[in-house]
Order: sequence, then structure tokens, then C-alpha cells
Amino acid sequence: MEQYFIQFSLLILLLPLAAFAVQIFFGKRLPRQGDWVSIGAVGFTLVLSLIMFATMLSSYDSGFSKEASFTWIDMGSFSIELGFLVDNITIIMLVVVALISTCTHIFSLEYMAGDIRYSRYFAYLGLFTFSMNGIVLANNLISMYMSWELVGVSSYLLIGHWFEKDTAANAGKKAFLTNRIGDIGFFIGIMLLYTAVGSFMFSDIFKGVAVGKISGTMLTLAGVGLFMGAMGKSSQFPLHIWLPDAMEGPTPVSALMHAATMVAAGVYMSVRVFPLFSPDALLVVAYVGGFTALFAASIAVTQTDIKKVLAYSTVSQLGYMILAVGTGVYTAAFFHLLTHAMFKANLFYGSGSVIHAMHHALHNKHDHNTDPQDMRNMGGFKEKMPVTYWAMLISTLAIAGVPLFSGFLSKDAILAGTLAFAQNHPTHFLLPIFGFGAAALTAFYMFRLIFLTFHGAPQIPDLIDDIHESPKQMTGPLVLLSSLSIFVFYTLPYINPLSDHGWFTDLVVAGNSFVPGNMPAYEIANHAYHAHHTAMYISIAVAFFGITLATLMYLRKVFSAENWAKNFGKLYDWSRNKYYFDEHYDRFLYKPFFRLANKVAWLDWDLYDKYFINGFGRVTDWLSRVTGRFDFEGIDQGLVDSAGRIINYLGGTFRELQTGRLQNYLLYVTAGLIILTIIQAF
Repeated sequence: MEQYFIQFSLLILLLPLAAFAVQIFFGKRLPRQGDWVSIGAVGFTLVLSLIMFATMLSSYDSGFSKEASFTWIDMGSFSIELGFLVDNITIIMLVVVALISTCTHIFSLEYMAGDIRYSRYFAYLGLFTFSMNGIVLANNLISMYMSWELVGVSSYLLIGHWFEKDTAANAGKKAFLTNRIGDIGFFIGIMLLYTAVGSFMFSDIFKGVAVGKISGTMLTLAGVGLFMGAMGKSSQFPLHIWLPDAMEGPTPVSALMHAATMVAAGVYMSVRVFPLFSPDALLVVAYVGGFTALFAASIAVTQTDIKKVLAYSTVSQLGYMILAVGTGVYTAAFFHLLTHAMFKANLFYGSGSVIHAMHHALHNKHDHNTDPQDMRNMGGFKEKMPVTYWAMLISTLAIAGVPLFSGFLSKDAILAGTLAFAQNHPTHFLLPIFGFGAAALTAFYMFRLIFLTFHGAPQIPDLIDDIHESPKQMTGPLVLLSSLSIFVFYTLPYINPLSDHGWFTDLVVAGNSFVPGNMPAYEIANHAYHAHHTAMYISIAVAFFGITLATLMYLRKVFSAENWAKNFGKLYDWSRNKYYFDEHYDRFLYKPFFRLANKVAWLDWDLYDKYFINGFGRVTDWLSRVTGRFDFEGIDQGLVDSAGRIINYLGGTFRELQTGRLQNYLLYVTAGLIILTIIQAF
């Protein structure tokens, strides 16, 4: 079966692209606007991915790798090859993308029913899936970068799907432009590596780094450049501002792009190129990820929009993964990427189910002023939406790191790695503080979401009778993904992903086990394994602390959330207003640049164009008129025309002399002889 993996990968890549082409050109003319074309294509990619995954587990070859490439550009000394790399990391990621994409397509059947651009929506989903698979399958940096940019375009189209709303249109532009900042660094990193190694292929670059073709400061700069791309895609501080605004897009899009695939692309890329990070670059990665995890979690605790809470939660969880990469346990980062894809996509689907129910209830009441995403308008939905409630509760237990749920395994692995790193490098004690602090806040704000949405008295009593469970097209993905958020699915065939015999360590580390200037990856994993028990006890303690505090505040009402908000004063206001980052960017970045652009435009238009370019034009125009007058009146009329007139006059005169009469000619000759005789006489 393994010999067919390249062919399977080609089908997985191209089927969503084919569905996009069919939908964009013929979708509106097909039955049901062609949604079945997109679902069939992405569903088949899921089947192929699962076949590859089952084959991988059954054969369990930690060194498995298949590669196929072709020369795209050949200019002698400069050539670019494109191709596929299929190994264990690739296969796991293909399953994640295919599974979440399939669930999103199915969920959208009901959620997007009646949408004015229904067929176009499914077309863009196909384009996005194609682009994401391109990143996963790339065996070189150029292929990855091309798909990287396509993901950016796809996200712009999907976030701005309802572009008639200014908020959605602006969110799409904000996401696209913010990602371009990170992508500039990504491109610089690619060029630094190519300049040193002479190849874009992962295998060639790894070998080049191993033999010292690039090292020291240049390797650090290249690694930080690559990481800037991850900062943009994975919404890391200070490029985190686009992801919460991207919630203006349809909720299934949020689940697909901003929980499981697009934002995970940065983490996947960091895992894929991990051997290229120098120790100094890894420190940058660790601190950016750790700070982002705590920073975003501190914002999520005060948000009232259900999707905004999940958006900042995503930023925080991605920070966890980046923190794991920076502290060396990139196997744990990839493991958390997998578990997070399941429970976070499920949470977004659950929020979509709630919003869908709110929309219908408000529509029945002819209420167009109440915000259907504000948790302060909810409450008491538990009995009305039991499937959504239990699905979201299971995923909340997983993300909070409660034992027997998937997030406990992966988050505990990250925290163990971070704690082990701090034990070996005591000066970096802030990193585990970032990690455990974010874990406590995560448990708090997620159970706050559950209690405000599903428990307590309905905040709008007249609305509760119209709240009902979502259709099966929406609850089906909820049941599936909540099941995949339970502990048992991640214990096969080995239990601990950090042990030297853990299946994630074996599968992911193979082929990339040496970190330049750092410890071998197995040794890093073993250090984390030794800190595992300590980290586990602390993570359980902080998780239950967060859950207990949320229970006492929002369920039992022992503490007043309003009083706590007043007591925290400025801190609450900062968190509620996202630390005014958008306002500060607008004040200190956007407006100064606009003013600078206006001044440059004044220099260009009012000074350079009007006085230099236009002045030069006026001088040229005057000179052309002077030279034209001299040419026309002096040369043409004065010299050329005068000579013509003289010749014309002489010609006319001589023409009159030639009468054709012999006696006239004899008279002229005689007159001439007389004149000559007179002249000679003198």
C-alpha cells in the first residue's frame, strides 16, 4: 500500500482544487448549487488520508519517508524543484485537515443554507483545503511558501464572505495585511538559507546546516525569519490582532481556519523545520509563544462575545504550541496541534450551533437588535440544546486539561517540557510561569463560557421557548469531534508522547533528531519525561483552581463577577478592551504612517510633480515653441521657402524666355553679342 502514497497525496491535493473549479464556474447551475461536489471531493480525501494513517500505524516504521519531485525552473546555476514529502508528520496532518474540512463542509449545509453566495462559499472552502494540503505536502520551502500565500488569499475570501458588512470586509483585509508582515520575514529566512545552501529542498537544507554551510548569527536570523511567518499565520504577539476580528466570517470558517488548519500552519511549519532553529532562535520562539499564551488568555477572561472568547483561546493555545517548539519538545507541540484541532473545532461548531439557535429565535421574535453572539443574552440553554451542551462540555474539559480528556495529555506534555527546560536553564523561569498561568486562566474562562451560555436562568426569558437543538448536519460533527476529545483515542499504540518510546516521539522525531547546537531531540524528550509527574500535579491543580473559581463566580454566585471587575479596575478595563492594542496600533502605527504617506504624497505630487516634473514640462514646452517658431518661421519660411520662391521666380522668368520662336532666339543671341562686344570694348 505504501507504494501508492504519492498517488494518494496527489489526489488529496488536487481533488479540492477540482471541486473549487467546478463550483466557481458551474456551481449555481448544479442541483443544490453543487455543495455535493465539494463534500464528495473533501470526503474522498478523508478516506485516502485515513487509509494512509491506518497503514502507517499498522507498519509502524518511524523512519518512513517517501518523496517525489520534478524540476520546475532550470536556469543552469539556478533551479527550483517542486514535489511531495510523505512521512509520518505529513500523514497525521493530512488526516487533521481532511477531517476538520469534511466536518466543516457538512456543518455548513445547514448553517449556510439560503446564503446568497452559497456555491461561492463552498468553492472557497475547496480552495482553502487545497492550499492547506499544499503546505502539508511540500518537500521544499518554495512550494510551502506558494501554498502559504494561497492560504492567505483563501482566508481573505472566506473571512470577508459577507463583504456587504464593513466589519467583515475590514476583517478580511486586516487578516491579509497582517499576515503579509510575517510573510516578509518568512521570505527573508528562505532567501538566507538558499544563499548559504544553494537549495530550497528540506533534505538539502538540513544537510547543509549539519555540515556548517550556515551557522551562528546567520542561522539564527534565518530561523527567526522563518518563525516570523509562523507568527503571522499562528497569530502570535504582536501579530495576534487579526484572528479575533476574523470571527466576522461564518462560524464554520472559524472552525476550519482559525482552530485546526490555517493557524496551525505556523506550528506545523515550525515542527517541520525545527532542525534549522539555533538555540538563540529557539529562545525567541519560546518567549514569544509563552507570552502569547498568557497574554491572550488574560483577554479571553473578560470577553462576552462567545466567538471572541474562543478566538483568544485559540491564540493562547497556539502560544502553548510555539512555547513547546521553543523549549525543544516539538513532539508535544505537534501532539497538542492534533488534540487542539479536535476540541477547538468542536467548540467553534458548538458556538455556531448556539448562534444558529439564537438567530432563529430572534427571527421568530422579530428582534433585530439583540446580539446573538453575546453570552449575556443567553443562559439556560442546557435543556434546550443537550447535544450541543455535552459536546461543548467535553471539549471544554479537554482544553482545560482535565484528566481522561485529550487536552490533558498534550498540554501536560508541553508543560512538562517547559518545566524541564526551566530546570536546566534557571534564568528562564518565566517560561513555566507563562505556561501554568495560561492553563489556570484557560480553565476559568472556558467554564465561564459554559456557565453563561448553558446554565443559570435565561437572560431573555421570552426567547428561551424558541431555542432548540440544531439539525443533524450540525450535531453530527459535534458528536464526532467530542468523541475524539476523549483520552482513549490518544493512548494507542503507546501512552506517553514524551517518553523515549512514545509513538509521537518516534514518528515525529525520525529524520530530524539533531538540533544544531542543542541537545538531540530524544534527549530533550527524556528531560521532559523526567519532569512529567511534577508538571502533571501542578497542571491538574491549576486546572481545578480555574474551574472552581469559575463555578463559584458564575454558577454558584458565591463571588460577584461585577464586584471583581470593579476591584480589578484598570486591569479589567485593559483586558476587556484587549489592552487597547488596536487603538494603540491605530494611534502609534497606522496614523503616523498615514501622515508620513500624506507628506510623501505632498512631496511627490505638490513639490516634485508640480514644480520639478511639471516645471520641466513647462520649460520643455516653451523650448519646443521657441524652436518650433525658429524652425517654422526662420528656417522653413525664411530660408527654405525664400530659396524656393527665388527659384520659382527665376524658373517663371526663364520659362517666358523659351517661346519656341526662332526669331526671338536670334534676337537674344544678337543682343548678347552686342553686349559682349560693348563689354570687351571697355
